Amino acid sequence: MASHILITGLPGVGKTTLIRKLVERLTEYRPAGFYTEEIRNERGTREGFRLVTLCGRQLVLSHVRHPGPHRVSRYGVDVAGFERLLEELDLRHSPSSLIIIDEIGKMECFSKRFIDLVTLLLDGPKILLATIALKGEGLIRQVKRKPDCRVVTVTRENRDRLPDELTSELQERL
Repeated sequence: MASHILITGLPGVGKTTLIRKLVERLTEYRPAGFYTEEIRNERGTREGFRLVTLCGRQLVLSHVRHPGPHRVSRYGVDVAGFERLLEELDLRHSPSSLIIIDEIGKMECFSKRFIDLVTLLLDGPKILLATIALKGEGLIRQVKRKPDCRVVTVTRENRDRLPDELTSELQERL
């Protein structure tokens, strides 16, 4: 059985929704980590992404108005802020045996601290439940190729049954 579960799929298919449902269902195991939320303006246009930690902290990871050299599409990425948040969370030393990361993607991979963290978590004793970009090079490709990672592709057809299936699988292992 694979040690880690990676959730992938097309944008907008429900990866983050699935992660949030799993966080809710697995609360008794006290998972540690974070999920993402879209930041939208009053007209409903997406302007960025916010990270929300499972302990309640928030950070604007990327925004159309964020300056700087690190960009994905029209979004500037706050790499320094992200690295400070990762340092404070210290997921590697968390007492939790379940670490949740939403997502292993282009924005997050600008951070060397993040790349190092994901690498250490994958080689450690904790279970990593993460969303991961459908396409990508470097860390994204490496992680998907690891034999102890099970890649689950979310589709419109399976997204309603995955919360039950993955909750059961994780409960058996926790």
